Amino acid sequence: MNSIINEHVEVYVYQEAKQGNRESGDTYFMHTAEDYFICAIADGLGNGPIARQSAQIVPKVLAEYHDETLDELLSRCNEHMVQKRGAAVAIVKVDHKRRTIQYSCVGNVRFYLLQNGEKMVYPLPVMGYLSGRPQRLKTQEYTYRKGDLFFLHSDGVTLKSPKASLMNSCGPYDLYKKVLQTLERGDDATFIAGSLLL
Repeated sequence: MNSIINEHVEVYVYQEAKQGNRESGDTYFMHTAEDYFICAIADGLGNGPIARQSAQIVPKVLAEYHDETLDELLSRCNEHMVQKRGAAVAIVKVDHKRRTIQYSCVGNVRFYLLQNGEKMVYPLPVMGYLSGRPQRLKTQEYTYRKGDLFFLHSDGVTLKSPKASLMNSCGPYDLYKKVLQTLERGDDATFIAGSLLL
């Protein structure tokens, strides 16, 4: 488990390779700055080393350019996918000053935000995957309040009832533990459970 805990966010990450594989075809990225927090999950097509080759592009790009907009970041990642298998990618960026959370995704990496303990936000991702071909990108933005929970996961994680999972959790670590108990381990699995503290 990897985590970031500071005055703005409390975040926990879990990653596991598909049973029988030594390395996961998923990657993730997290970075915290004075004004923002950014995280991402990339799910390389297929599994194993070839999938990981595509997925690894995303944390490398984000480590260098994390201050850019989500659409700019996804475009940069897409440019590097030429001649590779490709990847589903989602990026989440929290702006502490504006109290907003942005999400942009191409492919089946899911994002959920529980606002004020009761309203569930589930933005629909753009279908497809990053492959070097031109992509239609769509950043979605929401306001958040102190204590709002969010959850980002690759398709190796299945939530039977995302709203119930978030509503019945007393914080991100509780959510992390609950999801961990339900994993079926038949695929690469990566998830990020977080709470917005300020």
